[in-house]
Amino acid sequence: MNLNAYHYFEKKRGPFCNLSSFSLSEAEAALQQIRQEGRIFASQRSADYMTIRRELEQTAYVKFAAKGGRPAQSYPHYMTLGSCPWLESWYREPEHIIIPWEKLPSDVVSFTYGDLFPTMRYADGKPYRRQVYTKSEIGELIQTYGLPQEWNQTGEQGPERYIEVQVWDERVVRPFC
Repeated sequence: MNLNAYHYFEKKRGPFCNLSSFSLSEAEAALQQIRQEGRIFASQRSADYMTIRRELEQTAYVKFAAKGGRPAQSYPHYMTLGSCPWLESWYREPEHIIIPWEKLPSDVVSFTYGDLFPTMRYADGKPYRRQVYTKSEIGELIQTYGLPQEWNQTGEQGPERYIEVQVWDERVVRPFC
């Protein structure tokens, strides 16, 4: 099983261009430009996307820290655990970076079973909703439920399409750019 972390991005923009690294007004301006271009998945995001995103990132931060994580920044860089070809459809010219499992430090890397948005907001009673997992916990979850990108490739079985990796330290991602 491939447990490397994958980061998908628009080739011309480059990797790890994170809206959360901007002030709220800068992030809103960037999103508005993406919406006007209208050609990629992110152009469909709602007007309150950044407000919700910041709230969810804070929730994930607190949950991860409560489990002993030591986030080095207030927002994560987002990746998937294992490849997820569906994410390539989000971009006009998709590219990806792979970070090997052994290069993911357990004290600054957390996981959600599915993208942070539906994981924290979707109310269907599944036990992995509203949960953040550590590197030592994620293997058991995969044994129980599998990789969403394998059993839910089309998204017809719910909102989970991949396991999201949250990297809470810029120093982890920079060597791979």
